[in-house]
Amino acid sequence: MISSQQADLKSESTAMPSWLRRPIGKASEISTVQRIIKQRQIHTICEEGRCPNRGECYAQKTATFLLMGPTCTRSCAFCQVDKGHAPMPLDLEEPQKVAQAVQLLGLRYVVLTSVARDDLPDQGAGHFVETIATIRQLNPETQIEVLTPDFWGGAGVGESGQRLRIAMIVKAKPACFNHNIETVQRLTGPVRRGAKYDRSLSVLAMVKEIDSTIPTKSGLMLGHGETLDEVIEAMADLRTVGCDRLTIGQYMRPTLEHLPVQKYWTPEEFDQLGRLAWEMGFNHVRSGPLVRSSYHAGEEGVGIGE
Repeated sequence: MISSQQADLKSESTAMPSWLRRPIGKASEISTVQRIIKQRQIHTICEEGRCPNRGECYAQKTATFLLMGPTCTRSCAFCQVDKGHAPMPLDLEEPQKVAQAVQLLGLRYVVLTSVARDDLPDQGAGHFVETIATIRQLNPETQIEVLTPDFWGGAGVGESGQRLRIAMIVKAKPACFNHNIETVQRLTGPVRRGAKYDRSLSVLAMVKEIDSTIPTKSGLMLGHGETLDEVIEAMADLRTVGCDRLTIGQYMRPTLEHLPVQKYWTPEEFDQLGRLAWEMGFNHVRSGPLVRSSYHAGEEGVGIGE
């Protein structure tokens, strides 16, 4: 018998606009990736976050690996990733396992992201660096983007410790340094528990201060009750800290324990925001209902209505 919560979620899913429904992609491509990552006991945000674009990205030889286990030390109210209990110890073999998976899958562009690991002395920055280096040893032609947490907290707490951690990764020369602000300033508290809007902007600013040649990127997830003016203000704030690339997509509620969707933005509204972002000076824009942080990450230019 279906519980009332399951029934409510099914009803909410049924009410989802038609433009948010799409085929998942070729089962063979998805199962190949799943088999390889399962064999190595590693994780991808594509699977952990149930990304609607994973089949398409796998077909384009792109994937996003989730480092340092599947359990986050923070409890953002929108996120599908597991949280609420102690994370696992670091797997010291994970960099090698990820590098081997990249080689076996023939990936041309890799995004490395992670759960927040406030329990670790360096918040996991060193693990990012080691994984980048190991991937390059086996896959010298593969480009590597990072999508990081804010590295705030733990030993060396505060801005100086944060800068040291960011500098470690910048020195490794990723193809792009991504850190998502996720939502507008007014909604950061309820949506991103444990994060701060200005702190996230400072991550992107620090990257440019340390090495201005590395492209920076951020993402917005619409549907939490933000206004058009607030979204435009957030985009302007990103440009103020020199952010080069932007993704804009629709928030979709994973379970009834997560925040409800306040609004489904239309494809036309995403088109409008994408054009505006391009006019504001972002040189890589992806704006559409199903766009996620790593969508077409390895491509240049603007993608509107995706």
